[in-house]
Amino acid sequence: MWYWNNFKSVLENIPYLYIKFIRMNTTISQQGGVVKKKFKLYAGRNNLSLFITARKGVKSGLFYDLAEVMQMSEKNLAEIIHVSPRTMSNYKEHKKSLDPVQSEHLLRLVALYEKGEELFGNLDEFNYWLQKPFWNDKEKPIDWLVTPGGIDLIINELTMLAYGDAV
Repeated sequence: MWYWNNFKSVLENIPYLYIKFIRMNTTISQQGGVVKKKFKLYAGRNNLSLFITARKGVKSGLFYDLAEVMQMSEKNLAEIIHVSPRTMSNYKEHKKSLDPVQSEHLLRLVALYEKGEELFGNLDEFNYWLQKPFWNDKEKPIDWLVTPGGIDLIINELTMLAYGDAV
């Protein structure tokens, strides 16, 4: 705690940096990102609560909201979670919940996009990173979204990137 007080006192002597630091912390911690606001019922969950929610099934509206946030066509998102766009349309019409497998996949995508937005600062930068091939490889991170395990690997890559590891 005394580290914070010393750091704060140093910053107070440099008003511009202090204001910039406070604004930066306020923006990150208090406002939250687009993903957190849009998916406040699902964002920030641990694996157990994600599993429990997925087992019950999520509403089909999550699929359409996620497609919008991901800036991805509904057809492409349907391919990622291995369901046809027509099936998703039927689920929406009949207000039916998704199966646990598709629910888990969507919830993991929400968690991934939450982490990506937190790390990159906005969704455009994160989507750009997803489209870039890994160094010394032809595969792109977006290619790994087809399985929950692939999503977990990308989340691990983001965690390493946040700590300064080369990814």
